[in-house]
Amino acid sequence: MTFFGKPPDNDDKFATFTIYSGQQEVKSKNRTAGSWIPLASAASIKNYTCNRGGIYCGGRLPSLDGYGTEASLIDDSLSVTSESMEYKDESLGYWPKYITISDRCRGAFLSWLASERSNPSVPLGYVFIYFYGLERRVVVDSIQSNVQDDEFRSIFEEIIRLQKIYGRSGSFRSYSNRLLEIMCLLRPGVVTCPELERNPKQDSVLLKYRLAKIVNENKPVPANLALAWLKTVPGYSLKKPARRCVFEFGQLFSRLYKTHYGEGIIVKPNKTRLRIDYRPASSSLRGIKIPLEDLPDPSGLSGPANKLIALAEECTNALEPYSRYLGKEGSSRTDLAAILLLPEQLNDIASTLGLGKLKRWAKEVISNRGGLCNVKELWTFTKTPCPAKLSKRDLDLLQSLIDKIGVGMAPDARFHHAKLTIDGKIVLFADGHGSQFVPSKAFDEMSMALRLGAMIAAIDFHIHNAEYAMLNQFVESDSSLSPIEKTSLKAYLLWQLETPANITGIKARLDRFGTAHKTAISQMLVRIAVADGKIMPSEIKQLEKLYGMLGLDKAFVTRDIHALTATKTSKVMTTDVGEPLEAQTENGKGFSLDESILAIHDSQTKEVQEMLSAIFASDDEPIENASVVDDAQDSTSESQGIDSQYYALYEMLIGRDRWSRKEVEELCRNLGLMLAGAIEAINDWAYEKVAAPVLEEHPDSIYVDQVTVEELEG
Repeated sequence: MTFFGKPPDNDDKFATFTIYSGQQEVKSKNRTAGSWIPLASAASIKNYTCNRGGIYCGGRLPSLDGYGTEASLIDDSLSVTSESMEYKDESLGYWPKYITISDRCRGAFLSWLASERSNPSVPLGYVFIYFYGLERRVVVDSIQSNVQDDEFRSIFEEIIRLQKIYGRSGSFRSYSNRLLEIMCLLRPGVVTCPELERNPKQDSVLLKYRLAKIVNENKPVPANLALAWLKTVPGYSLKKPARRCVFEFGQLFSRLYKTHYGEGIIVKPNKTRLRIDYRPASSSLRGIKIPLEDLPDPSGLSGPANKLIALAEECTNALEPYSRYLGKEGSSRTDLAAILLLPEQLNDIASTLGLGKLKRWAKEVISNRGGLCNVKELWTFTKTPCPAKLSKRDLDLLQSLIDKIGVGMAPDARFHHAKLTIDGKIVLFADGHGSQFVPSKAFDEMSMALRLGAMIAAIDFHIHNAEYAMLNQFVESDSSLSPIEKTSLKAYLLWQLETPANITGIKARLDRFGTAHKTAISQMLVRIAVADGKIMPSEIKQLEKLYGMLGLDKAFVTRDIHALTATKTSKVMTTDVGEPLEAQTENGKGFSLDESILAIHDSQTKEVQEMLSAIFASDDEPIENASVVDDAQDSTSESQGIDSQYYALYEMLIGRDRWSRKEVEELCRNLGLMLAGAIEAINDWAYEKVAAPVLEEHPDSIYVDQVTVEELEG
C-alpha cells in the first residue's frame, strides 16, 4: 500500500492522506465477453501484436468463485503506457491481475507477450499472469467444454518450455509441476511427464493416483513406482550416496527390489480415500474440483514404506565406497578405481562405463581361443605398468576385473587353490561362477585329482588327445558336480595342462592319509598315464616321484601298469623301463583305448572320490592312519631352519589361500601350538628366507601369500 499527500495548514495539525491499493480492480466499461486466443494465434492489443496467443481477451470473465475478474484477462479498454518488459513497480503484487497492475506494468507485460516470451530477466509476475490463463484453460475449459487433444498437448509443451526459462523460481516450478501432473491425470493418453513420475514431490497427486490405481486393482507395485513412493515417504530423505549417484542408486534399488519382492509388493486396499486437492497458482481459481473415481489412498501406509526404506538403506550402504570415491576432486565414473567399487549387481553398468573393451576381448578369447590367453594380455586392461610379480593386491585387481564383466577365470584363487603368475597363462570361460557360487566337496576333490592327473599327462610336454579326453571324462562323468562346477573344472584342467607342474602344498595333504587312500590315488594316476596307449620313461619317472610322495614303493609303478593293461588286453608285452612300454594285441596291432578305459568305472570312480573326500575332510574328522608329522618331515624342517611343528603347520596352510581363524586354531591345538606364537614363528622364518611374511592375520581369517610360498619353495 502506498500513501500520497501532505498535512493541511490548520491548527489541529491532522494529516490527510489518499490511499492507493495496487490490488484494487479498476472498473472497466468493456462489456465484451472474455474469449480464449489459442496458442500460435495472433492477437492485436493496443499497439502490440501478440503472435503466440495463449491468452484470454475481453472485458468480462469472472473469477471461478464469482468475486472479481479473471486474473489473466487482458482488457484492451484499459490504459497502457509503453514500457520495457523488464519494468515493474509496487502494483505487481504477489497475486497480480492484469486489471490491477499499473498502466506502465501493463505496457511491460504486453511488450513481453509480443516477444518470444523467453527473456529470463522479465519480472516473474508477468509470467504468472500469462500462466494463469493457461491454467484456467486446463482446469476449467478442458473439463467443462471441448478442448481438442492437440491444443491440450500444445499447452502442456508450452508449460514445459516456460519451466526451462523460469524454473529457477521455486514458486513457479512448484505451481507449474502441479498443473503438469493434473494434465497427466486428466488425459493420460495425450500427455506424459516421465521426469515428474521418476522424481515426484512430497505432495505429488500423480504419484498418489498411480499408486491408488495399482492398489485398488490388487496388482503388485512395480519397481519404478516403489522408488517414486520411497521419495515421498514423510520424514525420510535419501542419503548422500543416493543423491550423488542417482542413476546407480535407481538401478540398484530396482534390481534388489525385484530380488526381494519379485514383481512387486502387493498392498491391501485401505479405508482412507484418495483426495486430489488442486491448489491453483491463480487467485481466480479457488475451489477447483478434479473429477476422479473413488480410490483408496495407500500413500501414507507405514508398513510398505518401512520395507522401501530398509531396501534403500541396503542400496545406500552398498554404494557408499563408490560414492565416497566420486566425492574426491578430479574423480570420474569411468575411472577403473570407481568401476571396481560398484556393487556386483551393477557389473553390467561397470562394463558400459569403462570395461566394454575388456568384455569384447574376453568374448573373443573364449570364442576363438578356447579361453586360453596370457596373463599379460589381461593385465594391459588395468592401464598400469606390468609388475615383475603379482602381489595379492594385483591378483585381487585382476579377479575384480573379470568378475565385473561377468566371465570366469581359472585358476580362481577362491576356488582352485592356485595362483596366477605374470608370465603364465589364464583360462576364461563364459558366465563365470556367479556371486552365489560355493564349491562343493566334490569340486574340491576333483580339482586335486585334475592337478595330479595333469602332472602325468604333461610330463612329456605333449598332451595326447586320449589323456585330455580321459581327464575331461573324469569331470563329465561325476554326477555330483553341478554344470557350473564342471565348466570351472574343465577350464582349470586346461590351465593345469598349459602350466608347469607345481607340487606346492600337495605333500602336506597327502602325508596325512593311510595306505588305502594313497593306493587309490596311485591307481587313478596310472589310468591317466596309459590313456594314450603307451608309457614313456619320463612318465614312469614322474609316477615314481608321485608314488614316493604318496609313501608307496616306487617299484609298484611297473606292477600297477602291467595290472591295468592286463585287464584291457588278452596279451601284454612289456619292455624294460628304459624303453617305451606298449601293449600289443594278438593280431600285432598297437594297443588302442576304447570307452572302457576312457570312462572310469563307477566302482573305481567311487574309490578315488572316497579317497579325495578324506583329503578335504575337516580337521575335526578322524583320518585313518593319518600321520601329521613323520620322520621325513622332521628332517625337512630341520634343514629349513624351523621347528617341526611350525613347519608342519606351514605345509598344511599353504594348500589354501584363506583359512578361517577357527580352522587354524584347531590345527594349532592338534600340533600343541599357540596361534599367535605359531604365526610369528612362521613369519620370522619366512623373513629370514625371503624377506617377506607368508601369513597375514585378520580378525576372522588367516591369508597365505602364495607368491611368498613360491619363493620359499624355490
